[in-house]
Amino acid sequence: MKRFLLLLTIIYLPVQAQESSIIKIETEASALVLKVGKNKKLYQTYLGTKLNNSAEYEAVSKENTENFVVNDGNPLIDLRHAAYPTFGTDNLFEPAIRITHNDGNPSLELEYQSHTVQKTDDNTAEIIIKLKDPEYPVFVNLHYKTFYKENVIESWTEILHNEKKPVMLYNYASSALHLDADQYWLTQFYSDVVEEVRMEESQLTRGIKVIDSKLGVRTNMFASPSFFLSLNSKSGENTGEVIAGTIAWSGNFKYTFDIDNNNELRIISGINEFASEYNLEPGKTFKTPVFIYTFSNHGKGQASRNLHAWARKYGLKDGEKPRLTLLNNWETTFFDFDENKLANMFTDAKTLGVDMFLLDDGWFGNKYPRSGSTSGLGDWQATKSKLPNGIGFLMEQAQKTNVKFGIWIEPEMINEKTELYEKHPDWVLSLPNREKSIYRTQLVLDLCNPQVQDFVFKVVDDIMQTKSGVAFFKWDCNRMMTSAYSTYLKNQQSHLFIEYTKGLYKVLDRIKTKYPNLPMMLCAGGGGRVDYGMLNYFTEFWASDNTDPFDRVFIQWGYSNFYPALATCNHVTSMGNQSIKFKTDVAMMGKLGFDIHVGGLKPNELQFCQQAVSNYKSLSPVIWQGDLYRLISPYEESRAVLMYVSQDKSKSVVFSYTLHPLTDPNYSLVRLEGLDPLKKYKVEEINIMPEAKNTFEASGNVFSGDFLMKVGVKVSSVKQESSVVLEITAVD
Repeated sequence: MKRFLLLLTIIYLPVQAQESSIIKIETEASALVLKVGKNKKLYQTYLGTKLNNSAEYEAVSKENTENFVVNDGNPLIDLRHAAYPTFGTDNLFEPAIRITHNDGNPSLELEYQSHTVQKTDDNTAEIIIKLKDPEYPVFVNLHYKTFYKENVIESWTEILHNEKKPVMLYNYASSALHLDADQYWLTQFYSDVVEEVRMEESQLTRGIKVIDSKLGVRTNMFASPSFFLSLNSKSGENTGEVIAGTIAWSGNFKYTFDIDNNNELRIISGINEFASEYNLEPGKTFKTPVFIYTFSNHGKGQASRNLHAWARKYGLKDGEKPRLTLLNNWETTFFDFDENKLANMFTDAKTLGVDMFLLDDGWFGNKYPRSGSTSGLGDWQATKSKLPNGIGFLMEQAQKTNVKFGIWIEPEMINEKTELYEKHPDWVLSLPNREKSIYRTQLVLDLCNPQVQDFVFKVVDDIMQTKSGVAFFKWDCNRMMTSAYSTYLKNQQSHLFIEYTKGLYKVLDRIKTKYPNLPMMLCAGGGGRVDYGMLNYFTEFWASDNTDPFDRVFIQWGYSNFYPALATCNHVTSMGNQSIKFKTDVAMMGKLGFDIHVGGLKPNELQFCQQAVSNYKSLSPVIWQGDLYRLISPYEESRAVLMYVSQDKSKSVVFSYTLHPLTDPNYSLVRLEGLDPLKKYKVEEINIMPEAKNTFEASGNVFSGDFLMKVGVKVSSVKQESSVVLEITAVD
């Protein structure tokens, strides 16, 4: 088996002297070594499991010297592993950066200048490596921020220059990783509307494999911006060497997996440069988005837990705070509602036991009331015929009922049939001399334009200035960009995809600054826009418009690889023919909500839902903040089993979902994970329908953690589309 090489960026290192040729970067469990060659260029020499003796990294960098370039008898570092590969000189493969200088020279060389280490606290540090072209005043700063305990790294790049005129950037990656293994197995997550983040694993072969988006908005509508890369063989949940990567960018992204003639893999990650050549002015800095990754030598499960722990503390807005359970009106009313109907639903929310009522689409527009999808979007005033007393009255009524009030908006999009479009047709993205490109009856507002940014901010600000303000926003985005042209950008149309995303972030920065404690749900035609760039501003995301619980098992399973449970919104709805128990148990896997007609529930169904909400609130600290263990994959069997374990291992919850077995299943025992083998645990089945019997026959019994993990329990029902939920509690 080949030793693999790869870039796993900075971690917790002492400051290196400028003349030092080795830069050692270590996390709690992994290490990266970069080395400055005698030619002053920066190379990557090792990434893998952390060595006990750090002095031996020097020996690693001296291996296989027959492959090194020799100068006057002295071996130099292998030129195939440039830390940030350039274009135009001797690089034969995919570059991380490509530019053209003022004089037309299309090449770039980068020499090491210096590096610094800034330690933020005992867990985080940032290393900045400064590189420069020896002939041109072009500078590239490589940034690596490490999270020691989580074994997660953020990597990004800053590009700047002092040439007399702008230089043209053609490629500008956030990260370049190099690997040397016998085989490479890529797990990607393909998507479509109502079919989000489906997992697909394949072996990489020679040549280039690309995962990307060119949609501008709803950028992961077809492909998720996340991947697993397994080395030498397929990784399991608990076995194998694997890298999990994702990006904090809400625009077009691109991952390039390039295997060369030596079977070495180069992974280039960052903004998709498609149609996005960038004129960089002298003295200005181009900062790439953050690429986030982790290395695990204990399989995909540990990689996911690394990312979840990082996200809760650093990557997700209010990741360590509670979430609100809710009742949404959409599937009960659609566009057909008034004040009285909504006020009655506040009572339904109270009866159900959830924290909040969420008013969905259809509450706005007066000249062109929002009675369907073709009008009103962009006119954010309450429709007088539906809500004569405005949303302030609804806030008051919700407060009287003792439930919180949330509201739906879609501020980036617009219908033609609106007062806003009549006043500002130049505010939309639309090609000159071409027919308008309409999708879902909508056009996209031009967030490159500061006036449009002000307008979108004002949508939120005006609502928050009404009475006591709302407790929650659902921020939707139901179309991608087509025929994208910005009147505001004039002759710099290749900047559009980048400047739109930056403009959106400017709006969200203003909202977060003025309303730092405001929870918001990210939605985009279902799960068409989920990334850690947006989740810096949003507490959660809507996973899919497909709420059929059978499909949801696969959708939520996919998201669980990169996003923690408290970020994934799952609602119990009328979609699907399954029991209310199965629907609710599936939704409890993440952040629970309801979108049902409460008055239409049978008495035993309502009683079950009330008890399930109570159970969920009791167990939510474990689900939201606990470690996830995926035990049985729905991709491998006709069932799915997973569990969450509290950090102190005193509490756990197990979810088991039986799907569509072809014959009567003879399911094996399931070995649990993450418990303390020395503790005793009481195992109880919860979420049982009134007057129904326990499916788990051993409910109420006490087992050792050792037994539960080595022998296991019979947790799965044999009935199609059925579920079992177990609460596991440590006892004295």
